Order: sequence, then C-alpha cells, then structure tokens
Amino acid sequence: MVNDVLYEPFELVLKELMEECPRGEHMHSFFELVYIVQGSGTQRINSNTVPYKAGHLFLITPEDLHSLDFEEPTQLFFIRFNNIYVTGAYQQELLQQIEIILKNASHEPGCILKEDDDKIIVHPIIEAIIREHNKKGLYHKELLSQYINTLLVIVARNIMMALPEKINNQSDPKILRILQYVQANIYNPEKLKGGHISAKFGISETYLARFFRKHTNETLQEYQTNYKLKLIENRLLNTNMRINEIAAEFGFTDKSHFNNMFKKHRGVNPTEFRKMFFGFGNFGY
Repeated sequence: MVNDVLYEPFELVLKELMEECPRGEHMHSFFELVYIVQGSGTQRINSNTVPYKAGHLFLITPEDLHSLDFEEPTQLFFIRFNNIYVTGAYQQELLQQIEIILKNASHEPGCILKEDDDKIIVHPIIEAIIREHNKKGLYHKELLSQYINTLLVIVARNIMMALPEKINNQSDPKILRILQYVQANIYNPEKLKGGHISAKFGISETYLARFFRKHTNETLQEYQTNYKLKLIENRLLNTNMRINEIAAEFGFTDKSHFNNMFKKHRGVNPTEFRKMFFGFGNFGY
C-alpha cells in the first residue's frame, strides 16, 4: 500500500471533470480536505461507505484508507496540509489549538459539515480559494492561508459536534485521546471495556470513570452507546446494509439484542426507524 507524503506545508489541487476516479484505495501521511465540486458517487473510508454529491466536504486524516467510486462524472478539489502547517510558528495560535481536534476526528465516511448553514458558508470560501489559486495575484499565498484557516475552523467546529457538549479545544488532551480510542474501537466490544481502556491509558478503572464523567458530563458507557447509535443511524439512513449486517458490524451476535438496544434508546426498532424516513423500500434484514 502506497502512503503518499506531502513535502510542502499545504497543497491545492483542482481536478478536471473525470468519468472515473484515477486511484483505488490508498492512504497518506497528511490531512486532506476533499470538496465535491460536481458529481455523485460513493466514498469509502476504512471499509465504511456512504453516498456523496456536489457540495460535500470530506476530511481525510493521516493513515485513513480511502477511495471514491464515481456514479456521475465528478470534479474534485483537494486541500492538503500537514503537521507543519498546523503547528508552524508562523501560524495563528488558533490553528495550534484545533490541531488535536483534527487529529482526533472520527474516521467515518460522509460530509464533515453537519450544519446546513456551514455548507452555505463553505461553498463561496472554496470558490474563493480556487479563484485565488488559479489567479496567483498579489499576496495570493497570504490570502490562501486566511481562507484555509477559516475553513479549518469551520471543520473543527463540526468535528466538535460529534463530541460531548462539554468538550472543546481547551479540553485536557488525555480525554480527547480516550474519546478517539473509543471511536476507533467502537466496532470491538472487548476493547471498549473499562478495564481494557484503563490499562491502555495507564490509569485505574475507578479514576477513569471519574475522569471521563468530569470532562464529558456523561459516563463512559453512555458515551459509547450514544456514539454507537449515531453510527448505526448513519448506516440505516445512508447505506443499503441489511439489519443483520449492521448488527454484526457493531459486534452484536444476536439480532434481537441489537433490535432491543436500538428500540430502548430510539423508541422504534432499526427497521421501523429506516421506514420512517424512506417508506418500505427494498431494504433487507
């Protein structure tokens, strides 16, 4: 597997409209924002797949295995940046503060923008970056940095929406690492046990429980359940996966246990939840 390297602090690449993606699954050592200028298809990150369309913005973090499959001719705009960009002395303090947020982003597929208002804001910013990149006018590097910085702040804000309400860019780095660990292992129930996590981070299980609740206002189990439910909802609404496939992905050996867990927290079982949004359709079990 080729691992791409970025030698400059940041790089901008605008691709022409393409009939098919020129690359298969790959990974790289830098951050990458991928904006869909035009087209539709599916995006895959770490074996998870969701549809994409024009206006979607993806965040690819270092070591993510990812690819795009075009259904319609697609034009892509890439903003690539590395640790030098977000930690360099010449960068604003704000970027240094959001670095850990970017590094602890959930490695899930789909548009990073969760708010419609942010999608509206991002579109003209991307257009301005593309124009300035092509024009290369006076102070174009300085302007590009300002535009990219603004975009990163918006991205960081949307990442924070997936974290407990109390978490922000001033939070203890250890709690962010614990949250990232939970997210990365959400499909492996054994690694989510309190004893396993406490051993991983070199703290007692009792202290872990107190520390987690203090910094998130919820228990470790509550966070795991809520995060898992959000991912399950994403599968139900954005994929054609069967219910038993989703249950198996999240470590449920018994589909009835999976259905009961979901109904307990959402009031309906997964099949009913999917039908609420799409009708009866062709989704399987």
